[in-house]
Amino acid sequence: MELTPQLLLHAYSLGIFPMSEGRDSRDLFWMDPPMRGIFPLDGFRISKSLGKAIARAEYQITLNRDFEGVVEGCAERDETWISRKIQSAYVKLHEMGHVQSLEVWRGGSLIGGIYGVSLGAAFFGESMFSRQTNASKIALAYLVTHLRNCGFTLFDTQYLTPHLASLGAIEIRRDAYQALLEQAVVQPEKFHKRAYPPSVSDVLQRNTQTSYL
Repeated sequence: MELTPQLLLHAYSLGIFPMSEGRDSRDLFWMDPPMRGIFPLDGFRISKSLGKAIARAEYQITLNRDFEGVVEGCAERDETWISRKIQSAYVKLHEMGHVQSLEVWRGGSLIGGIYGVSLGAAFFGESMFSRQTNASKIALAYLVTHLRNCGFTLFDTQYLTPHLASLGAIEIRRDAYQALLEQAVVQPEKFHKRAYPPSVSDVLQRNTQTSYL
């Protein structure tokens, strides 16, 4: 089966997403877990140490500047579900405006990032990576704030991990997820083409009661 952009978008609209067994695998598996991880967009938790790292602002944030660099960063690990076949399909979706990336830079180097599929008011987080301490957490904090600013109603993390749970992600049943999904995907596209990342103060004020500035 050819993994076309149209097939991918249809699958995501139904709550189904693809995975593979390795970078060079040609096999593809469609996942529809009974329990789904999501980030309540008003429930992201910034720890004291992360808040201080964000407040120091020793980094730069961009949107969709280096999508392929972010995917490569996410795939460069011993075990990955991002096969070259899946990556190629996401590149096509990115060119259509349905896959977004947020990059974290320091000294001109890409040190972290996150990417995912956007469909209406739903964002499906696919993967993130970090080459320096806190880079992926910083990316996630900016992304959650940006999605809320754009009017998204659903941030799907696919599965709940202890790491994501520590940041505020929760797990819900498939039927509850489907109800949220059905309401989100019929809304106008929320990821604005001319959008810019939120400011440091916006990220900290929207996600914590503690002042780090």
